[in-house]
Amino acid sequence: MPSKTPFSGDPAADQLLEDDPLALLIGMLLDQQVPMEKAFHSPYDLKERLGGELDAASIASMDPAKLVEVFSARPSLHRFPGSVANRTQAMCQALADEFGGRAENVWVMAADGDDLVKRLTTLPGFGQQKAQIFTALLAKRFGIRPPGWEAAAGVYGQEGHRSVADVDGPESLAAVRVYKREAKAKAKAKADSAGD
Repeated sequence: MPSKTPFSGDPAADQLLEDDPLALLIGMLLDQQVPMEKAFHSPYDLKERLGGELDAASIASMDPAKLVEVFSARPSLHRFPGSVANRTQAMCQALADEFGGRAENVWVMAADGDDLVKRLTTLPGFGQQKAQIFTALLAKRFGIRPPGWEAAAGVYGQEGHRSVADVDGPESLAAVRVYKREAKAKAKAKADSAGD
């Protein structure tokens, strides 16, 4: 059976994303300024480096300097290991404080799509766009569809190849990359013309 989350290029890392809600949330958190495959493989690497367990409360209570070391060990888990380690720890602290230490409580307790996006944006590192993409990812890849999720996810709730939520294999990954390149070029052209 094909993976719901063929994001990392490694079947073991992809399986962890499918099986462990915290791994999926950490992968999404790390998915910026690095290739998608790197971002979504790093939760697997983090779990290995932490002795085979990913636990929000444990990560939240770690010595911050130690967690930065874990992220920075070669190969580093992100292009910016220090700031990303801090953000991961802050997110895990929020999960421990607000969601009983369980990542899935962010979505299983959501009343509707708007509530889900709102809950996600309370997590450090999750702005509106990332929250909308993750809402679409839960719906499209896992069938977690609170009422009104499509509208709450904005453009990412629509059909097409716009984000990780739409990746089901190599062809869709390539299409998402094309969309992102085109969107970045349009944004740059708009910024350039605004500066004229």
